Amino acid sequence: MSVLIHFSIFPTDRKEASASPYVARAVRIIRDSGLPYKLGPMSTAVEGEWEEVMAVVEKCFKELRRDCGRIYMTLQMDYRAGAMNRIEGKIQSVEAKLSES
Repeated sequence: MSVLIHFSIFPTDRKEASASPYVARAVRIIRDSGLPYKLGPMSTAVEGEWEEVMAVVEKCFKELRRDCGRIYMTLQMDYRAGAMNRIEGKIQSVEAKLSES
């Protein structure tokens, strides 16, 4: 797998104070995709091939668009040919260096 994204999506036109019901709808789509992911407090990391990851992003957008008139989305992407398990691997690499000092 070669694409690692951090992805956040939520509506800005809702009266509710919490966006978590909408975030949960997106995370359910991510979870059901079968791609490796890790939920964080401000975004969700997803790893896979370009087409797979972008299909998940589009599906999340379409899900919220059903009943949201304004949607905010951020997406950061890192491409690395031939790399795998970067969701955990990148964290482990930094933690290993921290324990060296």
